[in-house]
Amino acid sequence: MSHSSSFNKEYSPTQGKILYYLKQGIQMGKHYFKSKYIAKDLGLSPKEVGTNLAILSEICEELDISRWSYSNSTTWRVLPRGI
Repeated sequence: MSHSSSFNKEYSPTQGKILYYLKQGIQMGKHYFKSKYIAKDLGLSPKEVGTNLAILSEICEELDISRWSYSNSTTWRVLPRGI
């Protein structure tokens, strides 16, 4: 899987994988993502995904990432930031 060169160099490899996954999902019209499904698809633990999404919600300038729901795995709302 190749990542877009637009990724900021400050992202870890795991964060880059998650961002790529989220961007692909957004292109398919998705805006809500569960940590456990991201983890399953990327071969990560749900905790690892949640920790990295929390970090990305603070530092990512490309996407607006926010915790949306905590029932049966954290759900994250992800929207592109206004250009």
